[in-house]
Amino acid sequence: MASIVLETVIEADAAEVWAVIGDFEQGPPRMAPGFVTGTELTADDVRTVTFANGDVIDERLVSLDHEAQRIVWAVIGGTVRPLHDNASLQVVAESERLSRLVWIRDVLPDELAPPLAATMADGLAVIRETLSAGRA
Repeated sequence: MASIVLETVIEADAAEVWAVIGDFEQGPPRMAPGFVTGTELTADDVRTVTFANGDVIDERLVSLDHEAQRIVWAVIGGTVRPLHDNASLQVVAESERLSRLVWIRDVLPDELAPPLAATMADGLAVIRETLSAGRA
């Protein structure tokens, strides 16, 4: 199984970053406007995320830990259909105005890792810019 681990530093308080990252329903378009064009909650623990490139992904909430500031989800359908997918975002306070965002994804088949890693890196750049500017 391929694992992708990406990190970035965000110039914002960890609680402010978590308020967006931890919002399962509306977090994606708030953190990555233009990259994500919308979300719809289709069940208590399932959302459909629409991306600017036309991909539409169904994701199930696996875990939401406010104390650890960590959210975990899995792709369960849509235009990308991995055999296995598990992803997490965690916010770590670096200082009063700096946060580290850690994004980890485990995916099968391994061949999906390179294109997913590239897409995640693009998305992470948008997230960093949006949340550092306080535009979410």
